[in-house]
Amino acid sequence: MKSFSIIYALLIGFLAGIIIYSFFKNSWGLLTLIPLYFIYKMVNDPKNRRVKELQGLFKERNLKW
Repeated sequence: MKSFSIIYALLIGFLAGIIIYSFFKNSWGLLTLIPLYFIYKMVNDPKNRRVKELQGLFKERNLKW
């Protein structure tokens, strides 16, 4: 699960970098909208919610993951 979180964090950072690059190149368009859509989908992913529920369950039981 830890690698899952790290991969998502890296992907969101990469997509945010694309948005910043697009902003500085003054090109608001498809290059900006596609990464925004993917970031939204990653943040609202049901799998991500399940991971958070499992983390909470492990924390309640004082287990390491």
